[in-house]
Amino acid sequence: MAFEWSRLLRWDVAVGILLVAVFATGAGSTSDFASSSNLSFALNDIAEVGLIALPMTLLVVAGQIDLSVASMLGLASSLVGQLWDAGWTFETIVPVVLVVGVLGGLLNGWLVTSVGLPSLAVTIGTLTLFRGLASVVLGTEAVTQFPATYTDWVREDVPGTFVPYPIALFAVVAVVTAVVLHATGVGRSLYAIGSQEDAAFFAGIRVRRIKLVLFAVSGLFAAFAGIVYTLRYGSARADNGLGLEMVVIASVLLGGVDFNGGRGTLGGAVAGLLLIGILKNLLTLNDVTNEVQVIVTGLLLVLSVLTPRLVESVTTRRQSRALRAGDAPTPPPPSPRPGLSTRTG
Repeated sequence: MAFEWSRLLRWDVAVGILLVAVFATGAGSTSDFASSSNLSFALNDIAEVGLIALPMTLLVVAGQIDLSVASMLGLASSLVGQLWDAGWTFETIVPVVLVVGVLGGLLNGWLVTSVGLPSLAVTIGTLTLFRGLASVVLGTEAVTQFPATYTDWVREDVPGTFVPYPIALFAVVAVVTAVVLHATGVGRSLYAIGSQEDAAFFAGIRVRRIKLVLFAVSGLFAAFAGIVYTLRYGSARADNGLGLEMVVIASVLLGGVDFNGGRGTLGGAVAGLLLIGILKNLLTLNDVTNEVQVIVTGLLLVLSVLTPRLVESVTTRRQSRALRAGDAPTPPPPSPRPGLSTRTG
């Protein structure tokens, strides 16, 4: 079978190649970059973003978005701190916080599916709502001193590796998510909804139910990420995760998932996540300020949205020109010269 060079032109493949190039550059230019301790730190630093990015990928493929995830993370962190301060056991706190995350996601899903509001507008509103609730729950205080059993789990590596436990969990969930998206009827339904929602509905796909479940799962993972974030930093605060939603969305879109829905792969989203995480770590090792890192993330977000559309526009124009050239009318055969007979017999 001949090699298909067109595969290298796919955006997610290009991001994977860029990821390898950036890693090689970092390993060659910075002495501590490729050390196991630094790689462990870099991976753990994107654990919460990765957990939230998995359901976000499914949402964006279906033509939806959830901007409230970072605020739900903050609300979950506040609840963990308030309930722990009130004397609850951590084993009781975790399921309660996860239920709150699901309820927040269901609120988003209900406003989108039943009220008919666009997800962008809805989740901008709940972004503010959830962050406000986090401030009401915990105020400006910070709660610390959580059980060492749990704080050690989110900070330590799997024995014999440099992979932190939260990243190992992320890898398992990512595999499951990839199977659902790329190898099941549910995944095909998500692509159909993102490509043409009305057509998907008339084809018998339960569009509203699927959207509702997606938002509920997004809320669930955001709340779980809030628990992990709180334990990793050892501090519950209402402003935890502030602005993290932009990193999540940048990771997903950088990986080639189309903002309008219907296109993209989970592998591309994971590559985008790793690329942002490695760049951030490399910039930190080179003493680049956090403000510059935010600018870099913003530029990557703009490029991830703009570049695929420019490539698609150029490709469409070339195809149109080729089609017009191929459809040019064939000139008629020359007419007989005057005075000459066309008879052959």
